[in-house]
Amino acid sequence: MPLRRLLSISLICLLFTPVFSKGADEANTQPNVIFVLCDDLGYGDYGVFFQDLRRRKGDRAEPWHLTPQIDAMASEGVQLRQHYCPAPVCAPSRASLLLGVHQGHSNVRDNQFDKALEDNHTLGTVMQGAGYATAAIGKWGLQGGPSRQEREALEKSGQSVSPKDWPGYPTKRGFDDFYGYVRHRDGHAHYPNEDGKEVWENDREVSSDLAGCYTADLFTARAKKWIIDQRSEQPETPFFVYLAFDTPHAKLQLPAAPYPEGGGIDGGLQWTGEPGRMINTADGVPDTYLHPDYAEQTWDHDDDAKTPEQPWPDVYKRYAADVRRIDDCLGDLLKLLEDLSIDDETLVVFTTDNGPSRESYLPERYEPTFFHSFGPFDGIKRDAWEGGIRVGAVARWPGTAEGNRISEVPSQFHDWMPTFCELAGVPAPARCDGTSLAPMLTGQGTQATSQIYVEYFNGQRTPGYSDFEESRRGGARKQMQAIRLGDLVGVRYHVQSHADPFKIYNVVEDPKQTKDLAAQHPDIQQQMHDQVLRMRRPNESAKRPYDDEPVPAVSDSGSKSGVAWQVYEANSPWLARLDDLSAKDSGEAKSIEDCPQIQPNESQLITALIEVPTDGKYTFSLPAGVTAVLRLHDATVLDAGFAASQEQLDGEISLAAGKHPLRLYWQGSGAVPQVGLSGPGLDSSTLDAKLLYQQ
Repeated sequence: MPLRRLLSISLICLLFTPVFSKGADEANTQPNVIFVLCDDLGYGDYGVFFQDLRRRKGDRAEPWHLTPQIDAMASEGVQLRQHYCPAPVCAPSRASLLLGVHQGHSNVRDNQFDKALEDNHTLGTVMQGAGYATAAIGKWGLQGGPSRQEREALEKSGQSVSPKDWPGYPTKRGFDDFYGYVRHRDGHAHYPNEDGKEVWENDREVSSDLAGCYTADLFTARAKKWIIDQRSEQPETPFFVYLAFDTPHAKLQLPAAPYPEGGGIDGGLQWTGEPGRMINTADGVPDTYLHPDYAEQTWDHDDDAKTPEQPWPDVYKRYAADVRRIDDCLGDLLKLLEDLSIDDETLVVFTTDNGPSRESYLPERYEPTFFHSFGPFDGIKRDAWEGGIRVGAVARWPGTAEGNRISEVPSQFHDWMPTFCELAGVPAPARCDGTSLAPMLTGQGTQATSQIYVEYFNGQRTPGYSDFEESRRGGARKQMQAIRLGDLVGVRYHVQSHADPFKIYNVVEDPKQTKDLAAQHPDIQQQMHDQVLRMRRPNESAKRPYDDEPVPAVSDSGSKSGVAWQVYEANSPWLARLDDLSAKDSGEAKSIEDCPQIQPNESQLITALIEVPTDGKYTFSLPAGVTAVLRLHDATVLDAGFAASQEQLDGEISLAAGKHPLRLYWQGSGAVPQVGLSGPGLDSSTLDAKLLYQQ
């Protein structure tokens, strides 16, 4: 076992008591975690969410496809029917998932494919820190490095691009092992050898060995091999697998052969390790196998039972077959867990990165209307309507998470980081935006409310499908924003200024978003306007019309001057989100500098209301060498929580006159680091105690 992992396990054992304890004779209290992410699968493509309703309805003019393994997983687990992705396209969605932050804090936004995932906490790093073996398998697309043009120029000069050139490569972002597509566009095709796409195994490019390998099969077989090897070599070490499929997105290619019978250790997909036949389905002919449930399917194309039915168009047979293949892969993985006798020790989450697309990369056009892949909603990929961002999820953990349940708890991708942290027995990092879903999954404790937030830009238009509300057919997207408060979702399209109103819908009673309730809820309208400013930070690479809008102050008078402080045991390898923990000591002080010194094994949280005299841009600062995170409201203004800053850290934020809640998290020893503040109406560059009030 690597020394790093031994040290992290020892630290956790000494400093943190896991949330879920087993008997003394049981070896491991930390569950294995497998997170399965699809590419452009729609909410309406899950059988249990929507396709089964079409099947039971039996209308031959409304075709359906099947997902029996997902349905079985749902019967044994929990359906998260109000689960959201962070953005309606893959790169920012996957970035927010991995970073544990919503799009208002992610460094990857809009259509920034192949941008490097920032060097910060990821699902990989926190699970490594909790003592897990980690693997990323499948599509990545967050590597950074040379642009496409730069890469082509290098290749023309005889130079190659490799992991050393990619700052955001998975093994540099917390994963012990990586196998898959690095570049976003490579994931548009699903036979890497035949399509001329690169597949990387850690530091080695291996596509020349992959003749006949269909990626859904390839990535599943590789995941099975990695899990089997892990259990053989380090049976006492829990594992985390991020399995990111590149299907059913883009080029709707078919598998090369029927799905092998059985599943698990001896059946289903098998990794042979033989170049030219790397997996046991590589013997077939690429792009030829149609699942028999769909090969001869017909439908009532004109909605007239008196006329003969017509065959499904080929592109829809392909789509249904591709989804069914993912479904088979999932069942194979679950059978493996049973065969390894780790079923009860493993949490499996299945979801998708955004709403369904209208892309086939084939001559025959594909539209998600055929199967109504957007489910009961309006909107598709690249839309901020529910169909673009409500993706749903299924979670299964036999023995711990009671099965056959439907959860209507709203949640979003950034909630998985604190969830996995809690289940692994470590606190979430201080910068994390998510809320642990462990209480919902396990039925233990009170489930806190998640922050549901989306921001995105796209220059196209919402499709003019007759299934969609007439008012939004063909509507310009451009700057979009969505926020959910309770059952109400506010949506803005073509945002040109912060004054633009949200359309407000009760998505529990009106999931299709047909009745705008904005006129009935002026208080909610104001709350949404205020909250979207209080929870996000501008990003120069993805500018928004509301970036410079002053963050509104709170109405809390906070008449008592000073600050409150709490001291905590430093119970993780990183600066923790201390609000989630129990303090060992607490008190009040006149200023931040007057808070008590802490020891090397302690962390401190300081809270206050800070009053600024006038509207304007204010700059907060922390000295070099400090491990700290500073938040105003829910916005992260200074982030040196992953590693101590090498130089003074500055963060500018536009604030309205009045009082703003401040939280300073820091870890180290000695006196509290001095917080600097400069801006309009201030006489000093340091944070004056006269500006601080207790909340």
